[in-house]
Amino acid sequence: MAIWQLLAEGRPRLGRGPVGDGPAELLDAGATIDGVLGGDPGALEALLGAPAVGPVPGGAQPLAPVGSQPVWAAGVTFLRSRDARLEESEGLDAYDKVYLAERPELFLKALPGTARGPGQPIGVRADSHWDVPEPELALVVDRRGRIAGYTIGDDVSSRSIEGENPLYLPQAKLYQGSCALGPCLVPVGEAPDPAEMEIALSIERDGAELFADRCSVADMKRSLPELVDWLWRGQDLPRGAVLLTGTSIVPPPDLTLRPGDQVTIAITGLGRLTNPVELIDISGPAATG
Repeated sequence: MAIWQLLAEGRPRLGRGPVGDGPAELLDAGATIDGVLGGDPGALEALLGAPAVGPVPGGAQPLAPVGSQPVWAAGVTFLRSRDARLEESEGLDAYDKVYLAERPELFLKALPGTARGPGQPIGVRADSHWDVPEPELALVVDRRGRIAGYTIGDDVSSRSIEGENPLYLPQAKLYQGSCALGPCLVPVGEAPDPAEMEIALSIERDGAELFADRCSVADMKRSLPELVDWLWRGQDLPRGAVLLTGTSIVPPPDLTLRPGDQVTIAITGLGRLTNPVELIDISGPAATG
């Protein structure tokens, strides 16, 4: 059983239903993700047993299962990711060093309210020529730094911008449409052990599969609590946060996302997240007067 965030009756509402089948019933209008992650321990689990207020109305649309939480991401947590970063940067050893270091790479991925949900378009920058999806397990963490649940994350990235200079990382990672989450929030007690989760990625173009690959979360170098611990150091996150944990699936250098492509990510026990791709014209205020 999972918690879904929906656009229903003109505003975001929480629903409940099976991971694979979608939301079946609405929960109390006062229930919010902010309230759950910023509230008492066990608030998310309590929603699974809370009384429903009725069925999900027709036309309700799934939203990203996040409230006012920032979305952060960890990089170079898999050996394959390290190797890919070394390739795109032509051997810069900073990526090798961070893979081996005690301190992980952490960066802000999406500002509150900007993550895209199921079926909503993800973006590729107009000033980038090499763009890829990065399928990742996303941790939904409450204000105490406790992992309350999981969802699927897509860390859409410009490999050409980051490869040009690692100091360009924020521009390669944080822009309109660069993050998608969903389809639902699965409480820890309802999800498989992360070590048993498999992540699968599929990219379709013109109705045909262009690329597909899969990896195991168990291959991650760092532990999930370790990543959360580092994120919480020196920060106060009163409504919690979402933390993407890195990827081991790297499309080949000759593959770049194009507008109209469709990206699907599936993770064991967490469902499937599908998003079309659109072009983001990053022209800046000077171009618009």
